[in-house]
Amino acid sequence: MRRLALTLAFVALGAAPGHAADALRVGKASPTAFAMVPLAVGAEEGFFAKHGAAVEIFDFGGGAKMHQAMAAGSIDMGIGSGAELAMVAKGSPELAICNAAGPPLFIGIAVPYDSPAHKAEDLKGKKIGVSSPNSMTYWMALKLARYYNWGDDGITLVTIGGDTAAIVAAFRTHLVDADIGGTATAFQMEEQKVGRYLIPVSDYLGNMSSATIFASNKLIASNPDAVRGFLAGWFEAVDFMRKNKAETVRIAQKMTGFDETVQAREYDQAIPMFSTDGKFDKESLATLKQSFADLKLLDFDPDLATTYTEAFLPQR
Repeated sequence: MRRLALTLAFVALGAAPGHAADALRVGKASPTAFAMVPLAVGAEEGFFAKHGAAVEIFDFGGGAKMHQAMAAGSIDMGIGSGAELAMVAKGSPELAICNAAGPPLFIGIAVPYDSPAHKAEDLKGKKIGVSSPNSMTYWMALKLARYYNWGDDGITLVTIGGDTAAIVAAFRTHLVDADIGGTATAFQMEEQKVGRYLIPVSDYLGNMSSATIFASNKLIASNPDAVRGFLAGWFEAVDFMRKNKAETVRIAQKMTGFDETVQAREYDQAIPMFSTDGKFDKESLATLKQSFADLKLLDFDPDLATTYTEAFLPQR
């Protein structure tokens, strides 16, 4: 875990006299995923501070580590994927408070640059790279085969990790015929003539919560206004992002490390996914519930209504 930003000075940004900012320790399940960009924008542009939240940001190498930190009381809030509702269903002391993004437009399928594949149907019988067994990319590959009625054995899943260097090596040696991962990585490989972006996984997955905001039960009970303030800042950041591409790309680059061309292309691809109201829709919940069953994440049928609340969302 590493700290990305020091506490923002709320008073300097016009806090009401005598009102101290609410210090919030916020975790990110992924350090570079585009779904996390509103957090960086909200911090840099002062939107969280405007609504009384002094945000301190921490990176984690995956959702499991982030939720362990939440359970240990090391962080107050976390931003991960909807798949992490399974951890809440298992009893993690927290609730999902915002369905921040719908279809995962920042995740797609890439193929080697010289691949003969030009559409999803061309991947039947091929070797598909995924990050790890029983991961979300593993499940997304299974869904691809099922969507096109190839059956679970209609493709071969190969674990290669999510590191860009590993994907590049797998493409160059033709260890895999395709990979499921970040769209920005695919765009970067196109510039290097190593890989080619094929399709977004949303083409066959349908709707699902690709970014979800969680809050600890302790924070919810002790300071509900801080939760509301954070969400108000988040939605203001999303609105800013939609209206200010160049500035958003600049801030995102500092978080992701991609060059301007790649980052601008990812912006165009992924910006529509962000929710304007944060509500949990039935289709997303059904998709997530199916993923829990497919990946055997739970040994019981969860009531997802107990894993989230919409009580803190801004009234629009």
